[in-house]
Amino acid sequence: MIATIINSVAIIVGTALGLLAKKGLSKRASEIAFDATGVISLVIGISMAIKTEHILAFVISLLFGGLMGSAIGIEAAIKNLGEFIKKRFVKNDDISDANSSFAYGFLNASVLFCVGAMTILGCFKAGAEGDYSLLLTKSVMDGVMSIMFASTMGIGVGFSALSVLLYQGALTLLAVWVKPFVNDVMLNELSAAGGALVMMVGINLLNLKKIRTGDFLPALVLIVILSFFFGTIPIL
Repeated sequence: MIATIINSVAIIVGTALGLLAKKGLSKRASEIAFDATGVISLVIGISMAIKTEHILAFVISLLFGGLMGSAIGIEAAIKNLGEFIKKRFVKNDDISDANSSFAYGFLNASVLFCVGAMTILGCFKAGAEGDYSLLLTKSVMDGVMSIMFASTMGIGVGFSALSVLLYQGALTLLAVWVKPFVNDVMLNELSAAGGALVMMVGINLLNLKKIRTGDFLPALVLIVILSFFFGTIPIL
């Protein structure tokens, strides 16, 4: 758990630095930082998504995952959670970004920091082998990204540390039992589906189209389920 705690602290520190940096940015500089964050998210997402080797499973997971999430109302629920956290812990509305809500930063940062294969593999190595190197490397990367995200989306980014703490903490604690069911193919496809979600974050930040990213979270569950059938259903 120590590496996950460090990861969460890195996000909080990065957010604090990002908020400080935002105060010194002009409107034009803020727009540039916002665009840069969107492009970086898009590039990261594409680099993850193109690694898929099971296109049909990728398509099925995104399509039906999105439909399921929309029917359940996952994005709305996450935003409500974010707004609840804001009302509970954030008293000064001035520190929220003018271009996006607290919940928006919370959701986008949570997606970025939790969906990569590095997260899962790092948790398995930490929990099952006591090797924290991968999660510590991720902590540095997340800290840097949180600076950029917080400078454009506000303090909600910092509260994504809660998502990381709960998600990575649970994976680390369950690593010994879960790891035998996970293989490289599953990790690759899970990372690809996660990359698609990170691409959605980038598209939203660039104002190319408004995508309800949270509604697509079930795709991550579906791709894991489908991966168990790769050997028996070749078409996948």
